[in-house]
Amino acid sequence: MSDPQSADKIPPVVSLFEAFCFWLKLGLISFGGPAGQIAIMHQELVEKRRWLSERRFLHALNYCMLLPGPEAQQLATYIGWLMHRTWGGVIAGVLFVLPSLFILIGLSWVYIAFGDVPLVAGIFYGIKPAVTAIVMQAAWRIGSRALKNNWLWGIAGASFVAIFALNLPFPLIVLGAALLGYLGGRLLPAQFSLGGGHAPADKSFGPALLDDDTPTPEHARFRAGRLVWLLLIGALLWLLPMALLSALYGWDGTLTQMAWFFTKAALLTFGGAYAVLPYVYQGAVGHYGWLAPTQMIDGLALGETTPGPLIMVVAFVAFVGAYLQPIFAGDSGFVSGAVAAALVTWFTFLPSFLFILAGGPLVESTHGELKFTAPLTAITAAVVGVILNLALFFGYHVLWPEGFAGRFDWPSALLALAAALALFRFKRGVIEVIGACAVLGLALHWGLPRLV
Repeated sequence: MSDPQSADKIPPVVSLFEAFCFWLKLGLISFGGPAGQIAIMHQELVEKRRWLSERRFLHALNYCMLLPGPEAQQLATYIGWLMHRTWGGVIAGVLFVLPSLFILIGLSWVYIAFGDVPLVAGIFYGIKPAVTAIVMQAAWRIGSRALKNNWLWGIAGASFVAIFALNLPFPLIVLGAALLGYLGGRLLPAQFSLGGGHAPADKSFGPALLDDDTPTPEHARFRAGRLVWLLLIGALLWLLPMALLSALYGWDGTLTQMAWFFTKAALLTFGGAYAVLPYVYQGAVGHYGWLAPTQMIDGLALGETTPGPLIMVVAFVAFVGAYLQPIFAGDSGFVSGAVAAALVTWFTFLPSFLFILAGGPLVESTHGELKFTAPLTAITAAVVGVILNLALFFGYHVLWPEGFAGRFDWPSALLALAAALALFRFKRGVIEVIGACAVLGLALHWGLPRLV
């Protein structure tokens, strides 16, 4: 917590270098999927550092929830852009992804070249229960901020039922919540304003550098010429590498098809990576044959237990596909895999940057206008239900690894319980909890093989 003497003072201006250091740190510690990552950003940027207010944070988050793509990475890009213009957004977004890319390239190489490594398997065994607890904590934190009245609780409950029991697609849930929010903003405006009719959500954190009443920065004001320029640059950044790949390898070449396939996947990721995983599985395994079904499942485990967006599992898919069918001469499997992973990451995240840099000024122009914020407030409530579903999904696969018909993995249950106590009761940090669980998981995996 901040010094009580400075709690009522506006924090000092943040330099681009200071922001660079924070975004790099975030890229290295952003475990727990989007829920955990958003919770970390809220704790660091709203509660501790007070770089922006609760309302501005939620306003940006609501917009990112509407977009296809990884919402936590887009939120980081948005905040970086809001504070330090285009370069600030690019730095924040790239550093959110880059550590994960390097780590996944390394882990993918170990996985495909050396097979089942006991050290890695043991560490992963301990991390998975910790990630489950982290997602549960994040669902609680976001829910406690967003669900300020019975109407919003009802939307969250309906969202959970829709995705858990009815298996409705996430975009449909978002549209339904937006419609309810629009109607609620007209009929019950006090209940659907940011804060849900209660006191301002950031009352306990003190004044922020970008507060509720801070004027919109000059670079964040909408200008039609800037929008056209950004769209042109974005089109060129997609067309030029795609044209080069087509010229070098043909349209049916592996790299060209990976670039095209994951561009389409990037535009379908409403609701995060789990919403697009069936599409990736169908294409990468069933249509293209880049990897086997069991390898896809292992790749998801890698994505769940490394920092960065879960959608980074696409880097694993590309690495394995190019490693097993080398693209370059000399049978250079690692080089082929690394290039494919980097290329796929480019095409997967390029739309995210364009959505933020082009749409950010439009979003800032709606700051505080109920006709825009009420639908977004309802969407945030709906997302709480979706995150709860994700937490249950994690818990099911960790505690019953063979399905409900199989054994109950009680060592994992004890690890998850210990992680939850550390997070909820003793307020320990995410990295501390993950590190401790990794050590315990390794001990269990090596010392008690009959139990695990």
